[in-house]
Amino acid sequence: MITFIVALILLVVGFFTYGTLVEKIFGIEPERKTPALTKTDGVDFVPMAPWRIFLVQFLNIAGLGPIFGAIMGIFYGPAAFLWIVFGTIFAGGVHDYLSGMLSIRKGGVSLPDIIGDELGKGAGLKMFIRILTLVLLILLTTTFLSGPATLLQGLAGLGTMDFQGRMIPIVWVLIIFGYYALATVLPVDKLIGRFYPIFGGILLFMGLGIMVVMLGWHSAEMPEVFDGLQNRQTNGLPLFPMMFVSIACGAISGFHGTQSPIMARCVTNERQGRWIFYGAMVAEGILALIWAAAAGTFFADPEKGLYGIDGLQAFAAEHPGENIAALVIDRVSRSWLGTVGGILAIIGVIAAPITSGDTALRSARLIVADFLKWDQKPIPKRLIIALPLFLCVFGMVFVDFNVVWRYFAWTNQTLAVFTLWAGTCWLYKKGLTPTLSKREGGKYRFGYLVALIPALFMTMVCSSYILIAPEGLHIAPEKRIIGYVIAGLVTIGCMFGFIVWAKRLRVESRK
Repeated sequence: MITFIVALILLVVGFFTYGTLVEKIFGIEPERKTPALTKTDGVDFVPMAPWRIFLVQFLNIAGLGPIFGAIMGIFYGPAAFLWIVFGTIFAGGVHDYLSGMLSIRKGGVSLPDIIGDELGKGAGLKMFIRILTLVLLILLTTTFLSGPATLLQGLAGLGTMDFQGRMIPIVWVLIIFGYYALATVLPVDKLIGRFYPIFGGILLFMGLGIMVVMLGWHSAEMPEVFDGLQNRQTNGLPLFPMMFVSIACGAISGFHGTQSPIMARCVTNERQGRWIFYGAMVAEGILALIWAAAAGTFFADPEKGLYGIDGLQAFAAEHPGENIAALVIDRVSRSWLGTVGGILAIIGVIAAPITSGDTALRSARLIVADFLKWDQKPIPKRLIIALPLFLCVFGMVFVDFNVVWRYFAWTNQTLAVFTLWAGTCWLYKKGLTPTLSKREGGKYRFGYLVALIPALFMTMVCSSYILIAPEGLHIAPEKRIIGYVIAGLVTIGCMFGFIVWAKRLRVESRK
């Protein structure tokens, strides 16, 4: 209980302290007109109320990630709590804030254009980031389609299809797909802006309900960091980097960078940025913290000698090959919140991924449209872009969920690395701008460190993951040190490249 309470307090304090620092380093300009006001088109650029944007942003980024990821992450032990807290404050919050605010400053552009503008002027990098982003969004939409379809199948039944020994809830897949088509193509304020704040409220209610029950009746079984930070995972995979990729959306997620520009096109004043972008990330971190603690607490069984995470491990062993995270959500919600509360909780868990999946497809549509320079007012042009994306996602539904999730997780974190490096370069250039006031150009000249430090850390995480993970090169356990050394060299190489670039930029700025 002590660990959970301290972690919760740190997340809230982090928003008001470190979040404010990041805002000052960025240097908001409240008098600057935002794209929502200068490019209003009634489809994607639509001014909206700040509270509504916050709830939509929270729902967009809080799909299965902070829930499924947190549940899968707690298998590694109480170290998951530390990553959720410090990852949210020093990495995820910075990442989300910069991706949203840079989109505003650059006219509401999508993430590939932000990264391409800051990391290279050539068309090749932009195209690579576009492809990487589209792959991520397709993988994410697939996971956010399969997960809720499975939960709905458990609640209400309907038809399934046997595909290579796996039962696919095909009827629910088609129903959700139909909804995706509407949400992807309709104007942002007609469906997303109108109904998503309600689902966001349900998701927050669900998390609050789970937390109250857990603290009131089950606090004695909660995992604590002083029990040890050793790896508790039983599948033989190392804590680093596996845990840091498993807990993606609950700490830092490249997917968030694709969603922030959607809401950046609705923000009416730069003052709103910290509450919307950094604030939604902190809210998601709190949600991840709650579910990590709940999963590590619920399955404790003192009579069998199982405490906390050991009970969760035993439960997973009883259900090999199944979607453990979905089962955990179902068991915890029904047991702790009763029938009505459990149904509302499940609705929240179902609505969250569905409403992230459709905005993922919407983001994909905008990325393609920005590349083709197609006006999105005509509905036929929206459909021409959206239909191939729908077909790709539908085909991926027939791939094993656990495999898709792992590839999504690595692609997700890799995109976050590029976003953090782009933010680092923008902040560094800002500190060199001679027209800045002494406060902005002097006091915050080294403000780029808020993005550089997490960029280096996540570079190490993603480089080592692709070398060690089963879905990567899968270096043998006795040779993993080689993977860490190579990843370290890659990270040092990125740092060296940044230093060379920064030195050249300083020389040019003095001319």
